[in-house]
This record gives sequence, C-alpha cells and structure tokens, in this order.
Amino acid sequence: MLLNKPFGVLCQFTDEAGRRTLKDYVAVPGIYPAGRLDADSEGLVLLTGDGALQHRIADPRHKLAKRYLVQVDGEIDEVALVLLRAGLDLGDFRTQPCAARRIPEPDWLWPRDPPVRFRKSVPTSWVEIVLREGKNRQVRRMTAKVGHPTLRLVRVAIGPWCLDGLGVGEWREVAREEVGVVLAGGGTAAVRGNRLRR
Repeated sequence: MLLNKPFGVLCQFTDEAGRRTLKDYVAVPGIYPAGRLDADSEGLVLLTGDGALQHRIADPRHKLAKRYLVQVDGEIDEVALVLLRAGLDLGDFRTQPCAARRIPEPDWLWPRDPPVRFRKSVPTSWVEIVLREGKNRQVRRMTAKVGHPTLRLVRVAIGPWCLDGLGVGEWREVAREEVGVVLAGGGTAAVRGNRLRR
C-alpha cells in the first residue's frame, strides 16, 4: 500500500518514546516500509509484507527511481545543479549521478505543520531530484554540500507509484498487477489503486 507520510512521523510502527509512527495512520498487520523517510521528511512510503517487493524497492542495484521535491535555503543556481547531477563526494560515499532541476514552488503542495521557518533576508527555492539510490539522509546531505541546506523534503514518487490523490496521512492499496510489473523488472505501471483510506 502507498501512504502519504506526514512530517514528524517515524517511518516505523513502534516507538518506546511515544512519538508518532506509521501505526497512527495504518492499522494493517504484517506490513513494513520498503525504504524509509526520515521523521522530518514527508510524502510517499510504500508498505508491504512482500519480501521480494521490499527488496526490489530498497536495493539500489535495481535502480528504482525515487523523485523528491526539495525546498532549499537560498536561490539555487545552475552551478549547484550541475554538481548535484554529476555526483558528490559526501565523505563516507560518493553519490551516483542523478537528475536535478529547479522548479517553481508546487502550488498543489499541502502546508507543512509546523511551517518551514521564514526569513525575510534569505530567499528559498525548489528543486526536483530523482535518485536511483537512497542512503541515510542523502538528499539533505547533497543539498547542504552544494551550499543550499534542505528546509523541506517531500518524496512524490517511487518507481511507477506517486502521491496523486493521497492527502496527508492517507493511504491506498496497490493493484497486484502493478506489483507484478515492478517485480518483473518493469517500472512503468500506471497507478490504478483508488481505495483511499484515512
């Protein structure tokens, strides 16, 4: 199933400290996130009890694209975008080449709760980044490396699946045929699931 994970929610089902987790939004036993999002990131998480699907999505060898919309500090320019695209040395690893382009602020995006801090003297800009890998806090580390720290991070697509029609905290089931296409090595299945839950 696909979930639009809210800001501040841990990408796991239990937490001894009592913080919000996936169980606050999805009460379905036997499923786990296939890949994670940090608590301070929002957007698409795929949950499954299918080990093969979980492996295909989480394993960078399968190169399943993940698309992010990123609000960054400052006016990002083409020089920074070229660096992002080429791959960056982050110290403990070098990122793979990726797609990165500046975009206008998405007018369809929900307001974040709490809002991103606003400073009159420092503008912000938006970037779309498409990765085929996903190491811990990678997008945040990448934008910081090129001088534009991430203020807001929203994952909008994983392979053929996207957030279309999912409000914050909502989830929907994925059609079995779509899963079969991804497991067979495809990635162009259309999202047909329309069973919306809150």
